[in-house]
Amino acid sequence: MRTLAITQNVTLDGSIEMLGDWFDPADQDQEMLAATRLQTEQEDALLLGRRTFEDFRGYWPRQTDDQTGITEELNQVQKYVVSSTMTDPRWRNSTVLAGDWLARVRAMKEQQGRDIVVTGSITLTHALIESGLVDEYRLFVYPTVQGRGRKLFPDGYEVPRLRLTAARGFRNGVTLLRYVL
Repeated sequence: MRTLAITQNVTLDGSIEMLGDWFDPADQDQEMLAATRLQTEQEDALLLGRRTFEDFRGYWPRQTDDQTGITEELNQVQKYVVSSTMTDPRWRNSTVLAGDWLARVRAMKEQQGRDIVVTGSITLTHALIESGLVDEYRLFVYPTVQGRGRKLFPDGYEVPRLRLTAARGFRNGVTLLRYVL
């Protein structure tokens, strides 16, 4: 059985919606990039909502001098985009999940393979949390208080007891926290 992991950049006040300039994917030190690469080595599927997918597709494939390695990783990994309107993802290794996409994700989790990772995609993240499909949370907590924006957990959702499996601080003040259910 595969693990479905939510990997998010989050502010101290719990916002995952990026309304300010507190996150820049190119502004990571080598230690933080190494931690990110370790996670990507554990995945073989990236699950995204349509808006995040379009943002990624509009940015990452166009990077020609990416020193982070993120462009190569995103071009190679199998990507699944949840959308009721998109028919052609126009990015290699991409598949559109329409209709009963939750059933497709459940079926993917039952297959052999490495982790299925979700990042960004707030509406999708909330639906996965509410459906009980999330096995792990990997949170890069930024030392910023945004004071607004959509949060990691849906309003009114009662968070089950999570077990901390790893905590690691980086020189830039970001902390990686890993939790499992």
